[in-house]
Amino acid sequence: MATGYDDAASASGQSEGPGRGHGVSGQGELLELPEPGQRTVTVAGVHDPVARVLLDSPVPHLDRTFDYLVPAALAQQALPGTRVMVRFGEQEMRGWIWERGTTTTHIGRLTALRRVVSDLPVLPEGSRRLIEAVASRCCGTRSDVIRLAVPARHATTEKAERDKAPLDLPTWEPPSSSEPSWRPYDGGEEYLNRLAHGEAPRAVWSALPAQLRPPEARSSRDDGRPAPVVEPWQVCLARAVQATLASSRSAVIVVATTHQAETLAARLRRDLEGEPVVVLSAEHGPSRRYRAFMALLLGRARVVVGTRSAAFAPVHRLGLAAVWDDGDNRLEEPHAPYSHTRTVLALRSTLERAGLLIGGFTRSVEAQSLVEQGWCQSLAASRHVVRAVVPRVAAPGPAELDREGASGAARIPSLAHRALRRALQDGPVLVQVPRAGYVPLVACAQCRSAAHCSVCGGPLAMDHRGRTSCRWCARTVGQWDCPECGGHGLRMATVGSTRTGEELGRAFPGVPVVVSGAREAHGVVDQVDNTPRLVVATPGAEPVAEGGYRAVLLLDGGALSSRPDLGAGGEALRQWSNAVALAAPSARVILLGGPDPVAAQALVRWDQAGFARRDLLERADLHLPPAWRVARLDGPVGGVETLLAQAEADGFEVLGPVAPPPVRGQVPSGMARALVRAPLSRGKALATMLGVRLRDRSARREEPVRVELDPTRLW
Repeated sequence: MATGYDDAASASGQSEGPGRGHGVSGQGELLELPEPGQRTVTVAGVHDPVARVLLDSPVPHLDRTFDYLVPAALAQQALPGTRVMVRFGEQEMRGWIWERGTTTTHIGRLTALRRVVSDLPVLPEGSRRLIEAVASRCCGTRSDVIRLAVPARHATTEKAERDKAPLDLPTWEPPSSSEPSWRPYDGGEEYLNRLAHGEAPRAVWSALPAQLRPPEARSSRDDGRPAPVVEPWQVCLARAVQATLASSRSAVIVVATTHQAETLAARLRRDLEGEPVVVLSAEHGPSRRYRAFMALLLGRARVVVGTRSAAFAPVHRLGLAAVWDDGDNRLEEPHAPYSHTRTVLALRSTLERAGLLIGGFTRSVEAQSLVEQGWCQSLAASRHVVRAVVPRVAAPGPAELDREGASGAARIPSLAHRALRRALQDGPVLVQVPRAGYVPLVACAQCRSAAHCSVCGGPLAMDHRGRTSCRWCARTVGQWDCPECGGHGLRMATVGSTRTGEELGRAFPGVPVVVSGAREAHGVVDQVDNTPRLVVATPGAEPVAEGGYRAVLLLDGGALSSRPDLGAGGEALRQWSNAVALAAPSARVILLGGPDPVAAQALVRWDQAGFARRDLLERADLHLPPAWRVARLDGPVGGVETLLAQAEADGFEVLGPVAPPPVRGQVPSGMARALVRAPLSRGKALATMLGVRLRDRSARREEPVRVELDPTRLW
């Protein structure tokens, strides 16, 4: 399959001969023949006395194994996957034993291992294969991937965990055939059955908002029949995990934040009573994180929920790899090799023959690409189920707003005020605002040009006391002069969540107002009760309301959906859908602020898969990811031009080089940015070519070029 995930097993399983770099595929039986100069090493009483060590170094040309001698005193400790200290050149370096053998091509006497840091193999064979596959696909080094996969060692915790007695894990039966959680989704029950029978189904799941009212209060709004029971997505995941446990396998679930992971883990512990559920997050302290890692490595837990690093969790016999809301940019690794959790789990499901579940209220274009290629099946509800359980969404057009008179041009027109007033009689109301703060952007009062800092060029913002400061360097601005017209006055260009809460508090006197957001003094509010109140929140910071919100107002739709970014419409649709999912089925949802019409109509129809399919077709015409594989190059002009010349000679499409975008208002001198594109069928060749060239540049000590494959932002 052209995705590149199905060939991960062969790519990562290539053997590295002693003293060589990555193995060469397609050689067949020739790989089994000894190389010229290969010799056998023997040490009395030591089986496989040659340790192939991967150095803990991000330098590309050192991303290979080096041969060291295993002394008899360390023969039982220096196992594959253990941490060791070795002498490399004139310094001691940390490393990992990748494998052991009997032969070497090294000329001369082998240097012995200095010591074994710990005899615990924290990199089992499955983890090493996954690390190789991720490094190969993302054009990175294995040491960079290990940094993501293995937490720092905590010796005290390691000793305490190894001394614990083994646990007797419970035995599970497959979910009952009368279990309603997956029934609303076409193919959902079959997916569960395949997991329970030890198979490896792969699916992209379009989850429905849970019905937050009692069953007797539910009714279909189309034909009078009772609406189908729709359980929360956490319950559906619990049933999928139960089916996996019934086949004596493990489950890995990845979410965007630590708070989400802890909340989901608590729900799984309640639904899977008696089954240990581990939370693995990089935000936890060294001891807690290493304790969770050890519990999985030693087989004391089979279910792990966590953030990005949990995708590498060393569970035994993986049966289900799941990621929730894969479009969230917090699932992208910001450091080399810039991997995405969805990519890591897809590779892992292939390598370990495990099930894969990519879920969310919306559907990313990358997930839709897997469906269109036939690599994943689609789990979605039929239209009559969607109409029965999803709240009605309205996106008033110009004609409807004109009927409101002068208020139709306001940020919150009168029709929205009326809807909020009616909903507040019954319970809480949610207002989603895309920007945090009071006035996050100000402009010249005369010419309306955006105001920028005269020192660093950053945008100016205003707080609730009327003080203006730079959002980049935090300098307070006193007298400001407009470089366009010479004016001195400032006006609000955009309104943030704090200012919105203040305005709504004046419009609805006596109604409590709660503002939720990371920049607020009290932070993000997790939950509110069912009493009438106005909840103003930024995307991702919306509290859960008891019984669901009675109305949802989505403001400034154009600010989210019309940005000049690749995938801006899809990201806006994702954030809107997550807010709508918090509403009661009878709630009214209003989308305002000039949103992109295509994204707005997808929300109105609750057709996120259709939007992703259309976006994918457009990207295929433009040769953009995920329809094509694209590498973004950033670095010195000479280095970028050299890589482009090689790419063009190999038949890849190149764009650039051009000057990179400004950083803090300044354009770096002597730097360039370019794109290299290839069809999916040549994606592996593109990654291999770039990896070889980066290692060559590193060996020559040339200035490095930053390479990111399949970036979400091209500019």
